[in-house]
Amino acid sequence: MAIRWVAAAALPLTRPAKPPPRRRLLAAIIGAPPGRAAILLAFLSAAFVWNYGLGLTYVMVPLYAHSQGLSGAEIGILFSLPVLGQMAVNLVGGAYTDRLGGRRIMLLSAGLMALAGLGFIAARGFWMLVGGQLLMVLSRATFWPAAWSSASELPGHRGAQLGRLNATTNLGQILGTGSAGFLLGWLGYATSFLALAAIGLSAAALVLGARTAGDRRQATRHAFVHFRPLLRLPVIYFAVLCAYLSALPFSLSTSFYPLLLLHYGFSADASGLLIALRAVGSIGASLLLARLVRTGPASRWPLYAGATVALAIGALPLFPAAPLIAALMLLVGVGSGTMTLYFQITISETSNAEQRGSALALGGFGWGLSHLTTPLIMGFLADRHGIASGFYVLGALALAAAGTATALRRWAFSGTRLAAA
Repeated sequence: MAIRWVAAAALPLTRPAKPPPRRRLLAAIIGAPPGRAAILLAFLSAAFVWNYGLGLTYVMVPLYAHSQGLSGAEIGILFSLPVLGQMAVNLVGGAYTDRLGGRRIMLLSAGLMALAGLGFIAARGFWMLVGGQLLMVLSRATFWPAAWSSASELPGHRGAQLGRLNATTNLGQILGTGSAGFLLGWLGYATSFLALAAIGLSAAALVLGARTAGDRRQATRHAFVHFRPLLRLPVIYFAVLCAYLSALPFSLSTSFYPLLLLHYGFSADASGLLIALRAVGSIGASLLLARLVRTGPASRWPLYAGATVALAIGALPLFPAAPLIAALMLLVGVGSGTMTLYFQITISETSNAEQRGSALALGGFGWGLSHLTTPLIMGFLADRHGIASGFYVLGALALAAAGTATALRRWAFSGTRLAAA
């Protein structure tokens, strides 16, 4: 009996202390255990802040180039040429993510954004603007493989973390693009680019609080050692095609969606709201699927989502009324967000932690291909056959790509346990 009394008295001393109410509330909002919620919050905050800065550049840089008297051809080169560099540097960023860890590469990316902001303040003329844009390209190319790899290694369910990341990045870009005009009107170019530099530094400070398992990884001797074995895997080519389809709506949003809406008589304000619905659809898909997705390779949903993206792109010119365009924009956003999440989960499930950055960079190569080829294809078709016909043809090509993805999926996963639904 005495032993029981002693044990009962000692029990409160050995029971683990409950976290403070504020930490429990944060954990409930974030959806992670109290000890890990702060890490996840810091990571998502860093991703949001960096993408807010990226959204600002989508509006500030072209307007700044125009204000300096650059011709249309020079502005086109300013934005198209760096895409080639981004595709190459993206692979380098993935390789060094495996070598150094995602958090260090995200720190580098945030620092490059800060340098780009300072560089644009001093930029005068075409070549100095190219220098500032190259810094932003380096920042973009290093951020994505590092962020995707880090999100896949965060504590908790992988699909949920990648879904939260995708929703956060979309939201940051929407708010950044939407507020860029107001920022320029209030502050002018020099102070706005100084704010961009401060945003980069703020993102770096937030990254410091987001430690993941990959930060403790031993560095490999050669940064590019993983590419050769990965290129032998069929799943990489399946992921590239999925990434290409998922990026098509985004590529059109920054190029020919505004021109199509202008062709149908929509004002700039109305066009902006309608195009923003694509990102809203992507956010909704990311947050919903974050809790539903359990596996990538074993699911056929990426194939259905790819067909949805293709049909929504091709059907848009058939329905020039605002409510129908809004519905199609939401639909294409849902399809794009679904494809993005599934290709990230598929790569994460079929690659080792030591090679995940390289694998995600190779899979994400499809994004760069879309940003490079979609404006070129649509520009050629619009000049020769009209912009509406261009959307019909691009939708048909996207549908063919979705069918090709079905065949690639069989090749990638046939005879493996991952192919079982």
